Amino acid sequence: MNARVLLKKIFFPLIVILILFSFSSADAHAANKQAHYTITTDTTYPPFELQNKNGKYVGIDIEILNAIAKKENFTYKLVPMSFNSGAQAVLSGQFDGIMAGMAITPERRKVYDFGTPYYKTGVIVAVAKNSKIKSLADLKDKKVALKTGTGAAAYALSIKKKYGFKVTYFNDSNTMYNDVAIGNTVATFEDDPVMKYAIKNGTKLKIITKPANSGYYGFGVKKGQNKELIRRFNSGFAKIKADGTYNKIVKKYLGASQSEFSGSAKTNNSIWGLVKQNKDQFLSGLLKTIQLTILGIIFATILGVILGLLAIVPNKLCQAISGIIVYIFRGLPLLVLAFFIYIGIPSLTGHKLPAMFAGLLTLTLNEGAYIAAFVAGGLKAVDNGQMEAARSLGLSYWQAMRRIVMPQGFRIIVPSFINQFIITLKDTSILSAIGIIELTQTGTVIISRNMQGFRIWFIVAIMYLVMITLLTFFANWANKKLKH
Repeated sequence: MNARVLLKKIFFPLIVILILFSFSSADAHAANKQAHYTITTDTTYPPFELQNKNGKYVGIDIEILNAIAKKENFTYKLVPMSFNSGAQAVLSGQFDGIMAGMAITPERRKVYDFGTPYYKTGVIVAVAKNSKIKSLADLKDKKVALKTGTGAAAYALSIKKKYGFKVTYFNDSNTMYNDVAIGNTVATFEDDPVMKYAIKNGTKLKIITKPANSGYYGFGVKKGQNKELIRRFNSGFAKIKADGTYNKIVKKYLGASQSEFSGSAKTNNSIWGLVKQNKDQFLSGLLKTIQLTILGIIFATILGVILGLLAIVPNKLCQAISGIIVYIFRGLPLLVLAFFIYIGIPSLTGHKLPAMFAGLLTLTLNEGAYIAAFVAGGLKAVDNGQMEAARSLGLSYWQAMRRIVMPQGFRIIVPSFINQFIITLKDTSILSAIGIIELTQTGTVIISRNMQGFRIWFIVAIMYLVMITLLTFFANWANKKLKH
């Protein structure tokens, strides 16, 4: 079997499998006669976006969108992800719009079209409860925490030079709040209603300024695109303002306590209590992590074996192809690769990619490159005399590889392969950045509702450790079997 046949029989079917798999996550409403849109949101921004105990997304933004969709007779698919990633994905054409407490600013008007402004807000500064900082002037030469891509961050940067503070960035609100609470940073800039909700529900911060830089939140689409969606939003928003629905929604969430979304009047915030309250979400996130890990390692193994074989065949072109692919995808950080595939490629091609497909392709390319390296190393570790003896007995090169060299080489690489399985399991957490709700993102979403950062991350850590322990046990068992 030559290299061309090998590629044709194995590599191309791998790509076909990935493409077919991506269709399984395609929109179920594609055949629906109603207008259907894909809209992204940041579900860690209560009280505007959060997830209740049943895994349902709720909040001011979500209920406004639901009400408008009913009034205007359209359906939509909600895709949660970090605010900054979602905003970029809209501009790349992955989503039709974004409803995520997005402040309308002159800079954003250059690249987004906004619907009717739906909520007036202002930016405040919050510090730790025991902080001695009382005003913006006290921030001089100190470090403040900002959430990437937000209007509050933009306001902070606009006054940074005047007050002489330094900045550091976070992708989610809860981590940012905790950073201030424990003293790594001295303050944070945040929208007034969001911070008040967080403080009411246990965040150990206090507000030291009055709302400034007052502005409005808006529903955004890529500039010049989805004009019909903007028209529907504006029409529906006018209707829910007129019939009182809008006011009811805002009143329902402003000042609400997290117990209203956890499902019990008296919330049990013990470790076991949090597990019971959020068992469905934890289970869903765990299953998604396992699914990504298993499918990712299967596809990565296929790609890795192909590239590993190409690296050792007596053909310089094949070796060069393998070397270039391994060099590129081992060299790229996993997060950069994920963003390039999910956001960069649609920007270049104009075609959307399902998040699950983009995530699996990311894992396949990155993990496959590492597997290729130790496959090639394992095969090269087999004594050259084995190949020479097989060829002298009349076996072709590929027959000798398949029957003599590969069985010995693969036995050598089994420990490395099991280790890569564990690495793949941990790497799935990075895919939360492109909107895949695996175990890590599940923890982030739950924390946005109940503000129990330490306990939730402890639960998530235990779940990862259990899975890794089981894999390590399996690795040790496999090694013992192979020795015998």
